[in-house]
Amino acid sequence: MPSEIAVEKKKLKNPPLELHYLGDRVLRQAAKRISKVDDELRQLIREMLQTMYSKDGIGLAAPQVAIHKQLIVIDCEPDNAANQPLVLINPTIKQVSKEVCVAQEGCLSIPNVYIDVKRPEAVEIAYKDEYGRPRTLKANDLLSRCIQHEMDHLNGVVFVDRVENSLTLAQELSKNGFSYQAVKPVA
Repeated sequence: MPSEIAVEKKKLKNPPLELHYLGDRVLRQAAKRISKVDDELRQLIREMLQTMYSKDGIGLAAPQVAIHKQLIVIDCEPDNAANQPLVLINPTIKQVSKEVCVAQEGCLSIPNVYIDVKRPEAVEIAYKDEYGRPRTLKANDLLSRCIQHEMDHLNGVVFVDRVENSLTLAQELSKNGFSYQAVKPVA
């Protein structure tokens, strides 16, 4: 269900929120469930969207801007003004497909690093929208991957933790000024 929160899809010279990068401890802390959906939270959603658009992202989780709340904004079509973003509050995965696919991922918290990651092809989630209404969503393709990627952030997991080719990963991170020591592989 697309969001009703309107934010102009443009780059701001000074986005309202500061991104944190691989190696920063805030990215490794689990986010807390949101108990109250109010105007203050909707303002945070606007600021997250503005920050995401300013950084050319298609998804942003609150922990990436040092806010430890289970909140995600997604827009897989940032260049399409008619496409409304998706706001996920307290998302939970209800089901994942048996089919997996490998595709390249990147992350605003690890700029210029793009590496293949294996994930379930489709996902079904339950969440609350920006007005606290319960919703469910079935997603596949890019949206499914983006949801799974951003939900990982809520659990202190970064996409590089899921990369299977450690040699390529170490080279890409090093080339872009990140330490391989910051990676915490998930089983």
